[in-house]
Amino acid sequence: MKNTRTPAAGTTAKTAAFDGFTDDERAAMRDHAKELKAAARRSPRTAKADAEQDVLAKIAEMTDADRILAERLHVIIRAAAPDLAPKLWYGMPAYAKDGKVLCFFQCAQKFKSRYATLGFSDVARLDDGALWPTVFALTELTPAVEARITALVTTAVA
Repeated sequence: MKNTRTPAAGTTAKTAAFDGFTDDERAAMRDHAKELKAAARRSPRTAKADAEQDVLAKIAEMTDADRILAERLHVIIRAAAPDLAPKLWYGMPAYAKDGKVLCFFQCAQKFKSRYATLGFSDVARLDDGALWPTVFALTELTPAVEARITALVTTAVA
């Protein structure tokens, strides 16, 4: 005997397609692919200067609040750790040690967040027991915050 029953209208579960990434995350991945291609094409003699110009250009594109934080943060990080190499990382300013990203700035506007962040990768030596922060929210750069960032970057590079 055949089952002739059909579900009532509107009672079937509809499955939404979910691909796992937001539009902003996909854009960041596209940015990263472009960054890798540009780095591969660069002359070894000009790579460092070109990468810093890319970072400064990306900072200049940011909205006012993010740009002000990023410009000052760039100065602080370059002064605290002049050996770190500025580079773009997923479309955001980052600073690398021996080719690996040590810290990065993520602007609030790009991911529609209420604050920008300064993050550190596992390359950073911020270890403090069994638990320590690796990402810090930034809303303004006061002298006390600048001193804390300088100390974090100095510790991270050590």
